[in-house]
Amino acid sequence: MKICSLNEIKVGERAVVKDLETKGAMRRRLLDIGLCSGTPVECIGQSPMGDPSAYLIRGAVIAIRAADCKGVVVRGI
Repeated sequence: MKICSLNEIKVGERAVVKDLETKGAMRRRLLDIGLCSGTPVECIGQSPMGDPSAYLIRGAVIAIRAADCKGVVVRGI
């Protein structure tokens, strides 16, 4: 299983959140949308310019910018 940041998974790939390496307000926002350790996520789309990407997180589709995803460590499944 590969370990990478959330912004590295491609459309159609699934992963599980391993850790959050962000601090402050962004960490709080990511936790508020359900990105905590053990949460499964799936990349379901990407904007035409490549940023942001859409992720299925706990039944909700959330668009997150690549810069904000870099601090989310995931394990591919």
